[in-house]
Amino acid sequence: MGAGEPEDDRPVDYRFTLANERTFLAWIRTALALLAGAVAVLHLLPLGWADAPRTAVGLLLALIAGVVTVYAPLRWYRVQRLMTRGDTLPMSALPIITTLAVGLVCLVVLLGNLL
Repeated sequence: MGAGEPEDDRPVDYRFTLANERTFLAWIRTALALLAGAVAVLHLLPLGWADAPRTAVGLLLALIAGVVTVYAPLRWYRVQRLMTRGDTLPMSALPIITTLAVGLVCLVVLLGNLL
């Protein structure tokens, strides 16, 4: 054991560490895509919408991007620590939250185009 390592820490197979990093990067890509969508809705797309729905969609996308950006490194670190201890990985609520929020954005976009 190295200096400062708790006795219950064990080495993690590098494949799991790399998979954890890929998952982290996937969350960051998701956040960037959501942020790009927010910028597009707020500043680039010539939507014939009123300001309120356009702002709501843009800010919701930016909010989701911010949540994912904060979540990604926290999740990466937590999973890495759990793997070194040999613990079970818990389920995460963020995929469901992200799905529901993006679904809400889709609904607002559809309604915005119908009205």
